[in-house]
Amino acid sequence: MNATPKRGAATRGQVASKLTGVDAIEIKVTIPDHQIDTALDHYKLSIDNDEERTIYFFDTPDLDLFKAGMIARARRIVGEEDDSTVKFRPVIPAEVPQDWRKYEGFKLEADASETGMVKSASLTMPLENGLIKQTVAGKKSIAKLFTQEQEDFLAAIGKQHIDYDTLSVLGPLQAHRWKFDDPACPWQITAELWKRQDGARLMEMSIKVPVIQAAVAIAGFMAFLAEVGAERDSEQQTKTRWALDHHSALLRDAKPA
Repeated sequence: MNATPKRGAATRGQVASKLTGVDAIEIKVTIPDHQIDTALDHYKLSIDNDEERTIYFFDTPDLDLFKAGMIARARRIVGEEDDSTVKFRPVIPAEVPQDWRKYEGFKLEADASETGMVKSASLTMPLENGLIKQTVAGKKSIAKLFTQEQEDFLAAIGKQHIDYDTLSVLGPLQAHRWKFDDPACPWQITAELWKRQDGARLMEMSIKVPVIQAAVAIAGFMAFLAEVGAERDSEQQTKTRWALDHHSALLRDAKPA
């Protein structure tokens, strides 16, 4: 008589099959605002030991790019090279041409949370320092932040084209990022704290694991957060959506009647 497969093994197989072709899976959880200071204190995270970034998104006031599955972003990173990223989601990994893997800034990943999983493809390219500042000040076109390779990438992956003349600057957002280890968690933890100009904050904690560990890691990371007393945000809103909704509303409100 054949042994009945264990449920855990079946679950791992089901998750892995959904992630065929994905390089890694990032498991993300947002922490509610009222618990952010407690989390910072608990893990000894401060602006003295972080990676500081200023982030800008580019979209229309009605978020036409985002609604079409596209994200266009630029980052100023203290002490490092500035960069820009175009991302398309959701994607079917098997349909993403292998040629894009020759680019160092190419990623084919899955983002997972308690509410589901989304697979995305992105291409990040370096920027000349100072170009983002000039663009945000209106001295350079938004198109200058993105390369021909990035345009070709969106055309190939998402069959989409960006009309830069329709885009506005959404931002800035101040971001602080930390990577650290905890004895109770077998995976390295990344924490990101985003701040909007209105003072609102959003904190995200995540781990990045190989696809084969996906099912175990999702359950394990949630259990770890519960053990340390983290109260996960019931809405589980992504950082990007949280930022875009706010800044696009400001743009719409600023439109003349």
